[in-house]
Amino acid sequence: MTFFEIYLFAFAAILSMMTILWLISIKIRNVSIVDLFWGFGFVVAAAVYFIFTEGFETRKILLMTLVAIWGLRLSIYLAWRNIGKGEDFRYQKFRKDFGEHRYWWYSFFSVFLLQGVLMWLISVPLLGAQFYQDDSLGILDFIGIAIWIIGFVFEAGGDMQLARFKANPANKGKVLNTGFWHYTRHPNYFGDAAVWFGYALICLSAGSYWPVLGSVLMTALIIKVSGVALLEKTLNTTKPGYQEYVRRTSAFIPWFPKK
Repeated sequence: MTFFEIYLFAFAAILSMMTILWLISIKIRNVSIVDLFWGFGFVVAAAVYFIFTEGFETRKILLMTLVAIWGLRLSIYLAWRNIGKGEDFRYQKFRKDFGEHRYWWYSFFSVFLLQGVLMWLISVPLLGAQFYQDDSLGILDFIGIAIWIIGFVFEAGGDMQLARFKANPANKGKVLNTGFWHYTRHPNYFGDAAVWFGYALICLSAGSYWPVLGSVLMTALIIKVSGVALLEKTLNTTKPGYQEYVRRTSAFIPWFPKK
């Protein structure tokens, strides 16, 4: 199969998954379930690429392992955090604005299909890293693995620290500024971007260049659209003391806080 045939096959797999999730969301009246499968969707895409490509076997196993660890950890964490807490307020607002009689089909295009297309576009470096044949791992592979490890530690560690902080009632209304959060306001988003930068380097090591745009797209979404920018806008107006935290702490890349 050609590169684009495999890529389109992955789109079909992602679209099928998203359609099933959409039908379930109609039944349970909860669009939030789509968020739980964001990480898992990349595992699905990487598995499709793994099955249908004939690239360097060692790199394929390496990449599939990294994606599975990252994607499953993220989905399990989001499931643990969100299940039983009802539909996210953003989706509740959309449901109210459009009305029950229209929201069922609107949610497919604006939520499930949109996230599916983004997932598919972003996943392309996972295909590039596995498609081209090679006979050994290179320096970029090992640098990519090192950056992936750093990113995974920041993302998983930041999530764990935040969950522990929120679990303590004494911290209600306070700003978390210890641990990884002492050096960056968004360690989980930084970690996510670093993970995808690691995938990009592994993709480059395989001799595949333009697919790294998928990692660029993921980073742009994290910083400018659905991650840092959106959360900062909310916290600046709702969290007491957050503006002081902003003045002292790096927004994204970890660094020592200002005095």
